[in-house]
Amino acid sequence: MRIRSLGVIDDAVVELSPGFTAVTGETGAGKTMVVTSLGLLLGGRADAALVRIGAEKAVVEGRITVSAGDSVVVRAEEAGAELDDGALLISRTVSAEGRSRAHLGGRSVPVGVLAELADELVAVHGQTDQQGLLKLNRQRQALDRYAGDGVAVPLAKYTEAYRRLRAVTVELDEIVTRARERAQEADLLRFGLDEIAGVEPRAGEDVELAEEAERLGHAEALSSAATAAHAALAGNPEDPEGIDAATLVAGAQRALEAVRSHDPALSALADRLGEIGILLGDVAGELAGYADDLDADPLRLSAVEERRAALTALTRKYGEDVAAVITWAEQSAARLTELDGDDTRIDELTAERDALRAELGGLAQALTDARTEAAERFAAAVTAELASLAMPHARVSFAIRQTEDPEGVEVDGRPVAYGPAGVDEVELLLAPHPGAPPRPIAKGASGGELSRVMLAVEVVFAGTDPVPTYLFDEVDAGVGGKAAVEIGRRLARLAKTAQVVVVTHLPQVAAFADRQLLVEKTNDGSVTRSGVKVLEGEERVRELSRMLAGQEDSETARAHAEELLATARADA
Repeated sequence: MRIRSLGVIDDAVVELSPGFTAVTGETGAGKTMVVTSLGLLLGGRADAALVRIGAEKAVVEGRITVSAGDSVVVRAEEAGAELDDGALLISRTVSAEGRSRAHLGGRSVPVGVLAELADELVAVHGQTDQQGLLKLNRQRQALDRYAGDGVAVPLAKYTEAYRRLRAVTVELDEIVTRARERAQEADLLRFGLDEIAGVEPRAGEDVELAEEAERLGHAEALSSAATAAHAALAGNPEDPEGIDAATLVAGAQRALEAVRSHDPALSALADRLGEIGILLGDVAGELAGYADDLDADPLRLSAVEERRAALTALTRKYGEDVAAVITWAEQSAARLTELDGDDTRIDELTAERDALRAELGGLAQALTDARTEAAERFAAAVTAELASLAMPHARVSFAIRQTEDPEGVEVDGRPVAYGPAGVDEVELLLAPHPGAPPRPIAKGASGGELSRVMLAVEVVFAGTDPVPTYLFDEVDAGVGGKAAVEIGRRLARLAKTAQVVVVTHLPQVAAFADRQLLVEKTNDGSVTRSGVKVLEGEERVRELSRMLAGQEDSETARAHAEELLATARADA
């Protein structure tokens, strides 16, 4: 992180180790600004009082290593962020007037987006700020991971049944809710199908009737034209001296027949005239037949127009032509069959829903039993950890309870609310001393005690909680001696599976760190870039000596500091 103009910090860079980083320094040097800075990066509340006096704004920038495909990366990309060589860049600016701006992966985002990512990035355990396992859903998730297959197997079965029940319930609710609409739709379909069935349209009938209506409407003109054309081709019996085309062609052919033997070309023409005569005879015959067959009956025309009107009434409602009307009828008949089957489907879905609810109740009970067994093992493990962290009389337990709900599933003879993870509300409880009633950990411990409780919880959960970074502020408050050594040892153990950052006053804790950062002020009371440095070798021994005896050069303190470092290295 780079921190500028925040509290006593003028401009400083904090480089955190992949394992255990201890942040030390004298009281008031600005160690807690590391916690504050991280809180701002994670969407914490902005306060104008945080801005260094005389500065226009405070800026905190962080570079967090992430893995492609992680939920954090997916959410960040949804917000428009881009990764920088496998890292996510976050910045937060707070003006002296109290205005705040946030940037994620190079994009300006609402502060709420940073808060969404916080739960997946860092678990903060401090005197005034606790995140992560204080949230009930995180406690339940962590317990499930701690339990392993004992909970994972029944949870998988429960989740599958829950999803089936949700799908069945949604379909059933839709059918029941839309029952009136579907009944109205069915009535409309029946009306339309009855109307079409009454007319009994035939495919292509509208085209045929249109042609017939055209003929019947012009029957006299058609008959007159056919008769005149026939007379022109074959002659008129009432005018025996009239000249017709057939007679003229026959005369022309006879004239050529007399001389055709003298010239092949003329013979060919005579043959073509013979063909013309035959064609004229055929056409004349068809014209005669057309005229005889032409129906000029006005009753037939009326019947055709009436039928066309009936078909037109259908095409106005159900399709652009008779073929489309027939298609509509086929589709509507299928849809009506589906709608008419709703009552049967409702009965089937209701029976399936009831069966699934009963099955879900049994699976939920099995899941509760598995969690209860795991919670007892967990409570015993955390209680044992607390005994080594200067809380020998503290007792940790789990409250696993359900909420009654008339619409829920039946578990152990009573209806209870249920969700995708079961019916259990899981809460971690603490009794800090004998005789004290178990209370939620957020209410049952002081600030320093709470940090130690959370350390014990995190150590027990090590490797099961997906949060990659833990921050402990003043986890060592009110302890010393052997208990302080045990705190350092457990922080080092937790750091084997996650990144751990600790702000501490105790040398016994700092000695176990993989990296120790010293925060120190300059003469003008500010922390500059050079005021946050990594301690190694002799510098680290001097700082531990100061923390032990207040004197960097005390031989006794130096010997003790070297002994602490040797103990930590041997323990690793």
